[in-house]
Amino acid sequence: MRDQPIGNLATGPASIGHAFLLWQLTDDLTYSSHGTHLDEATLARFAARNIRIVDTPVQEVVNNEEGTLAGVRLTDGQVVARRVLAVATRMEARAEGLDGLKLPMRDLPDNMGRGIATGMAGTTEVSGVWAAGNTTDLAAQVGASAAAGTLAGAHINSVLATADTDAALAAAQGEAPAL
Repeated sequence: MRDQPIGNLATGPASIGHAFLLWQLTDDLTYSSHGTHLDEATLARFAARNIRIVDTPVQEVVNNEEGTLAGVRLTDGQVVARRVLAVATRMEARAEGLDGLKLPMRDLPDNMGRGIATGMAGTTEVSGVWAAGNTTDLAAQVGASAAAGTLAGAHINSVLATADTDAALAAAQGEAPAL
């Protein structure tokens, strides 16, 4: 991507920040607002970096004869030549198999995604259910996901050890164990 004409197709307010990251790779960056509001401060920052703003909606992606990206066609028919097109995706926790648990979900800021809502060590509002990794932190990669899983596992072990001790105490005192 470096030194290539890059297009940034906005999907929401977070795409504004992506434009500044993409600017690090090229001095030929086009930001297609796609209805995203740009305040005066953002407009000034874009101008300072020579980021070209296109407010006309994108109609389609255009390829060249070789089948590689040539640009985008706007609804007014104009083609904006680009060699790279960056589009931020909405991240969604893959939790379809957990639907029956009715786990509470939380939305990320700027409509960037949705994940399982958790508390400390991956606890959820559903008794006996913990969640960790990129189902809760949608940007977590392998290392962070493994660490979150380890923390949740340690917490689960602590809860189980406490429950076993409570049951042993109840039995020693001649009481029925709590369910």
